[in-house]
Amino acid sequence: MCPDTSTKPDEEELAKQRDAMHILPLATMPVEHPFLKRALMVKSARLESVVQLYKDVGGAGSGQKDIDGVTRDLYPNKNSHPDVLLLNKLAELNSYDVYSLRILLRANDISVNDKDALKLSPEKTKALSAYMKSFTRPLLMQVYGSEANIETFEDVVKLFRDPDLKKAREKLNLMAEKLGLEIVGIPKFLEDYADIFMSLSYYRECLDSIQPHIEDFLSEMRDMKKNFQLKSNPQFMNTAQQMENVFTNLIAAIGGRFENFDRNTKGMWENISAEKFRKVEALITAYHTTIGGVLCAMTVKIDAWQKSFPRRNVGSPPKKAEFIMSEMRHGLDKMIAIEKAAPKMASIN
Repeated sequence: MCPDTSTKPDEEELAKQRDAMHILPLATMPVEHPFLKRALMVKSARLESVVQLYKDVGGAGSGQKDIDGVTRDLYPNKNSHPDVLLLNKLAELNSYDVYSLRILLRANDISVNDKDALKLSPEKTKALSAYMKSFTRPLLMQVYGSEANIETFEDVVKLFRDPDLKKAREKLNLMAEKLGLEIVGIPKFLEDYADIFMSLSYYRECLDSIQPHIEDFLSEMRDMKKNFQLKSNPQFMNTAQQMENVFTNLIAAIGGRFENFDRNTKGMWENISAEKFRKVEALITAYHTTIGGVLCAMTVKIDAWQKSFPRRNVGSPPKKAEFIMSEMRHGLDKMIAIEKAAPKMASIN
């Protein structure tokens, strides 16, 4: 069916797969077939879910097959096999980032083989530390009155392990009092707090990473619209305008949500309580699948464009227009649908 895929990816590659929005290692899912345990489900530039059978060591290419093709090869005349049903469910998910997966897998009654598969890698967590500082700072200011030398939740945990047990207990009591919790509830609060704002940091980094490339792409497409040959192609002109509208509107929508989250987070620290935090947590979580789905879609499209045309002087305008019409324009309606399905924005009082 395909080249041998028995070689396992190294730890660095596994971490990249776990942290990606468009890659799902099937080994983390309850698949039965040995081949599937070595394969990946990925999103294509057309926003279609395909199974990646192999990838060249040098990154020159990969073997991908659609879900129907894979299931026909592995399970001929067995459309009700659990693997077939599972692959079709996974193919419908809009993003494979860990935060979207937590919600979508639960909604589809799909269990995972490894709970760490739904957590960011330690490397990604460390890389997001700069984003997390804006969320750790108000917590530490509330509890300790000053930031001291504390920047991360690991630093908070170290303080709780201070050899001066009396000092540690005083800090625990102060935090518990401010949050209206029992001391035993503090570790769970810290864990939940770190996780929800790590998700926000993750999505912000994703947006910050792709936004400059999206702006470059849109700028280049506007230049293409001035091309004499392409100006006389109404189908391309309409598609280019639609793509610009969709990308611009989606970026604005995500940016608006981040601003809303910021306002509610700041409001949460005015007379902080566990109840207020839970409301903010629920607000942010409600948008995980929307933000994840939109960012995943924009990411795979921009990645596909950059791989085909890494520099502006690579490829002629007609060649680029052909790629836009054959690959980039597909799935725009799906991106719009993801955004439209988002719950109404709310404020936490």
